[in-house]
Amino acid sequence: MNRPRLAEDLDLLPGVAALALFGVLAAVFLTAGFDAPAGFEAGASVMEGIGYALFDLVDQSPLVTEGFLFAFLAIAIVLDAALDGAILLARREEGGDES
Repeated sequence: MNRPRLAEDLDLLPGVAALALFGVLAAVFLTAGFDAPAGFEAGASVMEGIGYALFDLVDQSPLVTEGFLFAFLAIAIVLDAALDGAILLARREEGGDES
Protein backbone atom coordinates (compact mmCIF):
# COMPACT_ATOMS: atom_id res chain seq x y z
CA MET A 1 0.00 0.00 0.00
CA ASN A 2 1.37 3.38 -0.98
CA ARG A 3 0.94 6.41 1.20
CA PRO A 4 0.91 10.01 0.00
CA ARG A 5 4.33 11.60 -0.37
CA LEU A 6 5.16 15.23 0.30
CA ALA A 7 5.88 17.09 -2.91
CA GLU A 8 9.34 18.62 -2.89
CA ASP A 9 9.33 20.38 -6.28
CA LEU A 10 6.82 23.12 -5.42
CA ASP A 11 6.46 26.39 -7.26
CA LEU A 12 6.15 29.17 -4.66
CA LEU A 13 5.05 31.91 -7.06
CA PRO A 14 1.27 31.15 -6.98
CA GLY A 15 1.30 31.01 -3.18
CA VAL A 16 3.20 34.27 -2.85
CA ALA A 17 0.87 35.93 -5.37
CA ALA A 18 -2.19 34.70 -3.43
CA LEU A 19 -0.78 36.04 -0.16
CA ALA A 20 0.03 39.39 -1.79
CA LEU A 21 -3.49 39.62 -3.22
CA PHE A 22 -4.93 38.77 0.19
CA GLY A 23 -2.81 41.50 1.79
CA VAL A 24 -3.92 44.10 -0.74
CA LEU A 25 -7.60 43.17 -0.37
CA ALA A 26 -7.35 43.14 3.43
CA ALA A 27 -5.74 46.59 3.40
CA VAL A 28 -8.42 47.96 1.08
CA PHE A 29 -11.30 46.55 3.13
CA LEU A 30 -9.85 47.63 6.48
CA THR A 31 -9.11 51.20 5.37
CA ALA A 32 -12.31 51.78 3.36
CA GLY A 33 -14.61 54.41 4.80
CA PHE A 34 -18.37 54.27 4.45
CA ASP A 35 -20.94 56.97 5.05
CA ALA A 36 -23.42 56.47 7.84
CA PRO A 37 -26.59 54.71 6.63
CA ALA A 38 -29.34 57.20 5.89
CA GLY A 39 -32.28 54.86 6.48
CA PHE A 40 -35.88 55.71 5.67
CA GLU A 41 -38.02 58.54 6.93
CA ALA A 42 -40.92 57.71 9.22
CA GLY A 43 -43.93 56.58 7.20
CA ALA A 44 -41.96 56.37 3.94
CA SER A 45 -42.60 53.55 1.51
CA VAL A 46 -39.66 51.19 1.39
CA MET A 47 -40.77 49.85 -1.99
CA GLU A 48 -40.92 53.34 -3.47
CA GLY A 49 -37.41 54.05 -2.23
CA ILE A 50 -36.13 50.79 -3.69
CA GLY A 51 -37.79 51.65 -7.01
CA TYR A 52 -36.10 55.05 -7.16
CA ALA A 53 -32.74 53.53 -6.20
CA LEU A 54 -33.12 50.65 -8.65
CA PHE A 55 -33.47 53.03 -11.58
CA ASP A 56 -30.75 55.30 -10.14
CA LEU A 57 -33.20 58.17 -9.60
CA VAL A 58 -32.09 58.86 -6.04
CA ASP A 59 -31.55 62.56 -6.86
CA GLN A 60 -35.19 62.95 -7.98
CA SER A 61 -36.55 60.88 -5.10
CA PRO A 62 -38.68 62.68 -2.51
CA LEU A 63 -37.35 60.15 0.02
CA VAL A 64 -34.00 59.78 1.71
CA THR A 65 -33.02 56.28 0.64
CA GLU A 66 -30.11 53.92 0.68
CA GLY A 67 -28.30 52.98 -2.53
CA PHE A 68 -29.79 49.58 -3.36
CA LEU A 69 -28.72 49.40 -7.00
CA PHE A 70 -25.46 47.56 -6.41
CA ALA A 71 -27.12 45.06 -4.08
CA PHE A 72 -29.83 44.28 -6.62
CA LEU A 73 -27.32 43.85 -9.43
CA ALA A 74 -25.10 41.58 -7.32
CA ILE A 75 -28.07 39.43 -6.31
CA ALA A 76 -29.26 39.29 -9.93
CA ILE A 77 -25.85 38.07 -11.12
CA VAL A 78 -25.65 35.41 -8.40
CA LEU A 79 -29.18 34.17 -9.10
CA ASP A 80 -28.50 34.11 -12.84
CA ALA A 81 -25.36 32.04 -12.29
CA ALA A 82 -27.31 29.66 -10.03
CA LEU A 83 -30.04 29.29 -12.65
CA ASP A 84 -27.50 28.63 -15.40
CA GLY A 85 -25.80 26.02 -13.21
CA ALA A 86 -29.12 24.33 -12.44
CA ILE A 87 -30.00 24.18 -16.13
CA LEU A 88 -26.56 22.78 -16.95
CA LEU A 89 -26.88 20.09 -14.28
CA ALA A 90 -30.45 19.19 -15.24
CA ARG A 91 -29.80 18.89 -18.97
CA ARG A 92 -29.90 15.34 -20.27
CA GLU A 93 -27.22 14.10 -22.55
CA GLU A 94 -28.30 12.67 -25.89
CA GLY A 95 -28.45 8.90 -25.92
CA GLY A 96 -27.47 8.76 -22.28
CA ASP A 97 -29.02 7.08 -19.30
CA GLU A 98 -31.84 8.94 -17.54
CA SER A 99 -30.51 8.15 -14.06
